Formats: sequence, structure tokens, C-alpha cells
Amino acid sequence: MITVSHAAVATVAAIELCGASPVLVEIESDYYTMEPEKLEAAIGPKTKAIIPVHLYGLPADLSPILEIARRHHLRVIEDCAQAHGATYRGRRVGSLGDLACFSFYPTKNLGAIGDGGMIVTDDAALAERARQLREYGWVERYVSHLAGLNSRLDEIQAAILRVKLRHLDADNSTRIRLAGLYDRGLQGSGVIIPKRRPETTHVFHLYVVQAPMRERLQAFLAKRGVGTLVHYPVPVHLQPAYRSRLRGGENLPVSERAAREVRSLPMYPGLSEEAVQTVINAVRAFCPDYS
Repeated sequence: MITVSHAAVATVAAIELCGASPVLVEIESDYYTMEPEKLEAAIGPKTKAIIPVHLYGLPADLSPILEIARRHHLRVIEDCAQAHGATYRGRRVGSLGDLACFSFYPTKNLGAIGDGGMIVTDDAALAERARQLREYGWVERYVSHLAGLNSRLDEIQAAILRVKLRHLDADNSTRIRLAGLYDRGLQGSGVIIPKRRPETTHVFHLYVVQAPMRERLQAFLAKRGVGTLVHYPVPVHLQPAYRSRLRGGENLPVSERAAREVRSLPMYPGLSEEAVQTVINAVRAFCPDYS
């Protein structure tokens, strides 16, 4: 299965847990998502699927990815863990590939109060197989027709998510508005602000800037009470558990540069405009030559 290295390690871990071998391709420098132009060269005779990751809330460029997949008779599995409600050319992510996976971890745009997730598909056979896999391979109770596992979303989490789902679009609109404030305030500040792919809706699970002086920026902001994080500091192909053993990890300079330079600024629907301005002022104070 083909995916990217600049993402949460969960995607590669899931590939290996199902017995497949991850193959890594480069990301786009502007958007941090799978580079379609690098995809075809990574396809081999054993390739079964492509897993584009909609990172930080921005959809990957699905149209060329889907076209390549169709040409090679491959499945496309969308990793939508950070992109609940995002759209690509007028369609919600998760509705374009053969399958899609969502995370409901509490920090997500649609989060439960514990771990949880969902697989979606419009293929009846795949849906039935997923139902069996989630509960010991059962068709009828206590009879396993395939080797499954116990991965059921519990009822309390489902009830909470049903209520929170009603507020997803409003919460995403707030994230987009706050991102616009950041954009205007950080323009010309010396950090690279996130780009929007044309014909998509970026739902800003994270607001990620790029700065060559990232560690100094982090320390400067921390002294002013501004917490930041790095998503993600080490690309998968350089992680101790995966270093030098994943195909495609030999030449990923864009992924490695992103891992060195990205930093996530505060972003969540309850963030006030005053707090956003505080962050902006602190970043601009760090880069006085650009102000």
C-alpha cells in the first residue's frame, strides 16, 4: 500500500497490522499532502491500494490520485482522521475513494471523549467485510467466518458523536474564520502561512506554519505563554522503528524539510479572537525585521 511519510505514524502502522507493506511517496511542498506526480513510479506488481492523507484539515489532490488508481486497478482509502467536513471539488472527503477512515479522538474536529473511529464506503461487499472484521469475523453471533477482532465503537461514544455531529459545520466555520485572522496577522511576518488548495475547503484541524528557526520560535512563544506543538517532528521513514526498512524512504527531501520546520499554532473552536491576536503579536515580536 502506498502512503506518505509526513503524517501520523498510525497510517503506516495500520498498513503493517493488516499484513501489507508500506511504500512511501513524497508530499507537495505547498500543501503537505501526497504528490500525485510521484505516485505512479511507486506502483509495483504487488500494490493493492493508495492511502492519501488529508493532513491538517486540507484534502489531498484526489482527482489525479483517483485517475492513477483507476488506471492501475487499485483501491483508494482516504485517511480522513484530520479532515471531518472538508470538501474537495464540492464533495465531502470520505465520499470519493473506495473506503475512508475517520478518527474520533477527542482533539479531532469531530471528537468523542475517548478513542473511536469509523470506516465508510458505498461498496456493499466492503461494508459487510468491515462489519465482520470489527466483531471477531461474526456473521451470526459466536460464529467467526474470518479472523476478526474486537473494534466496536461503544454506545456512549456514539451518542456523544451524534450530538456533536450537528455542530461540526459551525465549528469548522469558526476554525476557518480564526485561520483567516491568523493569515492576515501573520502576512509578511517571516513564517510561511498555510496555503489553500483551489476547489477545496480546508477545515483547519491544525493551523500549521513553517519556520526554519522553529525551535527558537517555540521557546520564544513559550516564554510568552503561547503553547505550540509539532505535527510531525520525525517523518515515518526516519522513525527508529521504521528507519531504512520502508520502501520509498530513500529520497523524501520535502517530507524531511517539513518535519524540521512545521509548527502548529493554537487552533480550536473555543479560541477567542483576542487569543489569536496574542499569538500573532508574539510571532511578529519574534520576527521584528519582517514587521
